[in-house]
Amino acid sequence: MTRMETDAGKQAAGQTAGRGTSAAERFGVMERPELKYTPAVARETAHLYDRVRDHIPEIEWPVYAPYIHAINRIKKERGAAILAHNYQTPEIFHCVADIAGDSLQLAREATLVDEQIIIQCGVHFMAETSKLLNPDKTVLIPDMKAGCSLSESITGADVRLLKERYPGVPVVTYVNTSAEVKAETDMCCTSSNAVAVCESFDSDTVLCIPDEYLAMNVAKQTKKKILTWKGHCEVHERFTAEELLAYKEADPTIEIIGHPECHPDVIDVCDYSGSTAGMINYVKDTRPSRVLLVTECSMASNIQSEVEGVEFIKPCNLCPHMKRITLPKILDSLLTMTEEVLVEPEIADRARLAVERMINLKH
Repeated sequence: MTRMETDAGKQAAGQTAGRGTSAAERFGVMERPELKYTPAVARETAHLYDRVRDHIPEIEWPVYAPYIHAINRIKKERGAAILAHNYQTPEIFHCVADIAGDSLQLAREATLVDEQIIIQCGVHFMAETSKLLNPDKTVLIPDMKAGCSLSESITGADVRLLKERYPGVPVVTYVNTSAEVKAETDMCCTSSNAVAVCESFDSDTVLCIPDEYLAMNVAKQTKKKILTWKGHCEVHERFTAEELLAYKEADPTIEIIGHPECHPDVIDVCDYSGSTAGMINYVKDTRPSRVLLVTECSMASNIQSEVEGVEFIKPCNLCPHMKRITLPKILDSLLTMTEEVLVEPEIADRARLAVERMINLKH
């Protein structure tokens, strides 16, 4: 396998990321490896199969293993770190990711890695957030079409109109938004700190956008008046209180854990509600015998191997955008250095401020 760039150029590439040249020009394009399931590949990936054997049939492993083997080798040659969201499929989450977590956790961790190339296995707004917090690094997403119904429900122009309609009212924006929207924001929030962020302002009224259900769930926990926007996550909005109550009726021992992007009626019948990280920690800490995660289906598969003895009941709502990220696309991204995520500097500076205010809120 050959490289088309000198080591000196490779070291300088991180400092010039997004400044007039493409990532392929800065780092070069690599030849495509031969993808065969050889005895050597089988041996070198056996320990990884142990992590996913409950989710990938043994007969299918020879299809996955050559990609996993190639990705793990090439990312080291590239000097790249792979970040995977909790909603990625098990073969990505467990077998090629260097860091896994929720969207903000991934962005924070990206600032700590030494690698100058970040492959973001998630949706576009997550890659943008990583770029905001790591402006001198090259951020790639394996499929630029990996979007988000919630993020796409609002634009920067929409936020500007809201600010005209509610002058002086603080704008709190969910991290599940574009950089353009973050740039119009006073402070960002996550599902785990939305209440604290809203209460950090002196104003009696706060705009909490764009997730209507998250805002409604925040409103139940604060005395402030919370103004909302009709944005929804297409995964979480499909859950209903009726279906969860049916699970409870069938087996009262099931613990139901819900994400705050669900309708308040759904959260009302849950035993616990929290962010993806909060949900994972709850399961690890309490070890319920049977649990139903009211969120994207892959998360249960990804944490199942870490909580032995816990049975997961899966009402399987998949995120079609997350599933656009696949092993072949990750490999192509590493080889061709596409697709690069860039943010205009004037937008990035303002958006970064909103995210950093949230990160520094506790201080």
